[in-house]
Amino acid sequence: MTAHPAPTATPGRGASSRPVPFLKGHGTQNDFVIFPDPENARVLSASVVASVCDRRAGIGADGVLHVVRSAAHPEARDMASEAEWFMDYRNGDGSIAEMCGNGVRVFARYLQYAGHITEGDVAVATRGGVKTVHVDKEGLITVGMGKAELPTGEVTVSVDDRTWPATNVNMGNPHAVAFVDDLAHAGPLYDPPPFAPASAYPQGVNVEFVVDRGPRHVAMRVHERGSGETRSCGTGACAVAVATARRDGLDPALTGAPVTYDIDLPGGRLTITERPDGEIEMIGPAAIVAEGTIDADWFAAIETVNP
Repeated sequence: MTAHPAPTATPGRGASSRPVPFLKGHGTQNDFVIFPDPENARVLSASVVASVCDRRAGIGADGVLHVVRSAAHPEARDMASEAEWFMDYRNGDGSIAEMCGNGVRVFARYLQYAGHITEGDVAVATRGGVKTVHVDKEGLITVGMGKAELPTGEVTVSVDDRTWPATNVNMGNPHAVAFVDDLAHAGPLYDPPPFAPASAYPQGVNVEFVVDRGPRHVAMRVHERGSGETRSCGTGACAVAVATARRDGLDPALTGAPVTYDIDLPGGRLTITERPDGEIEMIGPAAIVAEGTIDADWFAAIETVNP
């Protein structure tokens, strides 16, 4: 996830005297509050998003999916000819994110739930570009995640007195992938694991800790920048698959054969395939679990107190 500041709310805009509709969904237990807002009528400040995502005082979530028509959002208008819908994703702390792999699957599931799409392919605009998403009849969702970049330079991550070399992978957002002997060595992951050099990730980084489970099968934990440890991370799973393949001496661009890894996360399993052309596909579930409204007075209060 990224950590850019969210836009400041315009006074008087976004507040409502009516209950605020929302849905709740998750992809491998990476959970999101969904705000349908086709015309981009509601401004979501960072502090409002953080209040909504608070698991004790709000609804609770790892992030927010703001569902907007691409033509109605200034960051997505240039993509409107390719994708009708824009995923305006926010981390749990309210910061803006370029992309969220689990989020885009839940976003597509919402579009299906709301009757905007049926089974098949749909293009979704994100700050990381337009993503092609396939919704199948069995409920699994395949996302074209684009290509990974592997910046050069040595990177390390640390927890307590342990330090590991990490593979630098960019999936539209930055990741540091460290292979460890035991996932428990990552500690509680309440705070971002320190990394070096600081210049490698000037805006912070998502950190994945990985152990082997079998042939082309690994397990991981992740600290997501702006959200803390989460039960799953789609872009992180893609970064882990690429880093593991390179560690194993596999590069589809050189062999001409696709490489597939099963990635176990605390919230479930994702299957990641890297093709010879460098394109990466992620397959996993997504579910809508609740639909309701937020009390109008409560929402107006957090908009007023946290502009």
